[in-house]
Amino acid sequence: MRKNSRYEMIFIPTNSGMVKIYIYGFKPYGSWGHIIASMNGLSVNTKGYNRKRTIVKALALLNESILNMKEE
Repeated sequence: MRKNSRYEMIFIPTNSGMVKIYIYGFKPYGSWGHIIASMNGLSVNTKGYNRKRTIVKALALLNESILNMKEE
């Protein structure tokens, strides 16, 4: 993945805060990409080739991290 300033942002409002998803790469199709998902100061980084699958993976990891923090 080349370092450049092009990225996409997705904001998802929830009852407990705003989920922010930053998407780097994935262009051209099938190339490596990097996703950062954050909420309330907690962030998760994932990398992959499939854009949709990597976004879902990042959200699942963020959800798991939030649930683990609530248990403690």
